[in-house]
Amino acid sequence: MAEKVLIVDDDKAFLQILAERMQNRGMEVSTAESAAVALEMMEKESYDAVLLDLMMPEMGGIEALQVMRKKQPEIQVIFVTGHPSVSKGVEAIKLGAMDFIPKPVDMNDLTEKIHHAKASRMILVEKRSQEKIKKILTDKGW
Repeated sequence: MAEKVLIVDDDKAFLQILAERMQNRGMEVSTAESAAVALEMMEKESYDAVLLDLMMPEMGGIEALQVMRKKQPEIQVIFVTGHPSVSKGVEAIKLGAMDFIPKPVDMNDLTEKIHHAKASRMILVEKRSQEKIKKILTDKGW
């Protein structure tokens, strides 16, 4: 099954090119030009990974990450930024981002990170399902 990825970036040209390159690698790709649009999309769909720009107008990547993690704790976010800094990278990782990579993106590296994100998300979803089943069984006394 193809990886389902959401790319969030206010740079339309970068968004289109990256989406096309990822689709050529067999991924199912959706795009959003703002964090607000991405959050709306996440209400309707689930994604294996979200590629999130750090610097965007209205709502920056760090704030978007915090909202995304509250709504979907298992979401795997990879920051892709043209403005890398150690302090922002550390902050993003502490807040639950999976990785922090600079633009221009190395497609082989990004593809590997997306595969890892999907596997990590599947493990978290499975763990949550097992916990729910265990709770149901415990509550029912079976």
